[in-house]
Parts: sequence; C-alpha cells; structure tokens
Amino acid sequence: MEVWPWLSAALLLLLLLVQLSRSAKFYAKISLYCALCFTVSIVAAATCLLRHGGRTVENMSIISWFVRSFKYLYGLRFEIKGRQGLEADRSCVIVSNHQSILDMMGLMEVLPDRCVQIAKRELLFMGPVGLIMYLGGVVFINRQRSRTAMNVLADVGERLAREKVPIVPVVYSSFSSFYNSKTKLFSSGTIKVEVLDAIPTSGLTVADVPRLVDTCFQAMRTSFFRISKTPLENGAPMGPDAQPAQ
Repeated sequence: MEVWPWLSAALLLLLLLVQLSRSAKFYAKISLYCALCFTVSIVAAATCLLRHGGRTVENMSIISWFVRSFKYLYGLRFEIKGRQGLEADRSCVIVSNHQSILDMMGLMEVLPDRCVQIAKRELLFMGPVGLIMYLGGVVFINRQRSRTAMNVLADVGERLAREKVPIVPVVYSSFSSFYNSKTKLFSSGTIKVEVLDAIPTSGLTVADVPRLVDTCFQAMRTSFFRISKTPLENGAPMGPDAQPAQ
C-alpha cells in the first residue's frame, strides 16, 4: 500500500488547517457562544420559575447575572461612563446601537432594574433562548405585521407623552478591534460604554418625532466615533468596519 499519497494528503490537510486556523477559531468561539446561550437559558429559566413562578420583569436581574459571566470566558472588559444616568428613580426609554450578537453582553452590563425590553418576534421561537426572554418580560414585535408593531410602539409613545419619559441613549464602542465577522477575528478586548445625557420629550408632539430621532441619532453617532478612537488592540486597526449607531 502506497504511503506517500496519504502522507501528502495529511500534510496538505495540516497546511489547510493552519491557513484556516483563524476562521476555525472564530467559528469555534461563535459556536461556543451560541451553545452557552442555549445552555444558560435552560438553567436561568429553571431558576426564574423557581424564584418567581412565571413571566415577570423581575426575572431580568437573574438573566443579567448569567449573561454577565460570559465576559470572563471571552476575555472582554467593559468600561462604563455615565452609569448614574440609568440609576435615577424615573421611567425612561433606553436606545442603544446594534453591532453583532455580542450586543447582549454589553446590554446586560448597564441594564437597570425592572427594564422591559422590546425584541423581534422571531426570537420567541428560538427554543430556550425564546423561553428565557419570555420569562424576562420581553415584549415581542412581529415586524411582518406592521400594524401590530406600530401598536406596541404607539403604546410606548403614549407613555412618553403621558409620563414625560426622557430618552436615554447608550452607546457601545466599535467591536472591530477584537471582533470582525468578515476577517474572522474574535479575540479579547475592551468595550467602552457611554450613557449619554437624557433627551427630554416633555411638550413634544407627533410632529416633533423626526427631529427627536435625528437628535438622538446624531448624539449617538458623535459619541460612537469618539469612544471608538482608542489605542489599537490585538493588532487590528480601527477602519471602515467600525459602524456608527444603527
């Protein structure tokens, strides 16, 4: 039996794995992250049911505790500025920028007590993840049925007007120095989080909504680019992959 063809094939496979090692590590970490989300969701769901017996926003503190532990496994650090803006004894609407599936970890770092979240309805059907979100009191929006989604948002708008609830923007710095799905980068790093000054809504009407949205967006965009201009980490430069608030 010829040995050389097998040795050649093994060598080529080894060289291929070396070339793909970065991609392999990236997908391994992503797979682990997804597995953690599912596993932790099961444990957290059982804990929530034992503690509170069912669906309530009080469960979010339990969920938050579990998710915050992920950062230790992935070597992530969070530097938070302005946290006191979310600790005031008042109602408010929190708006944050979206970058990747890692956003959840950043959100749980600053999430205040009794915070009701809004999410797309598709997440409700993601097995244990959907279950734990349901138990945490998350309000699901069916984006395929615009009328239903608008009704939920209209309720939020009415509360804004009724209770003069301010909008509090929360901005996360770019992940591109340690996470980039295009280049298959996923390493340790630091995420800067900035809680901006509350944007008042008192006295505003429906006609003021476009201006309010633009004010919020511009404040978040400015903050995003400012806090993302950090020293290079892991040899990855800040560049075109850095995305402003969405």
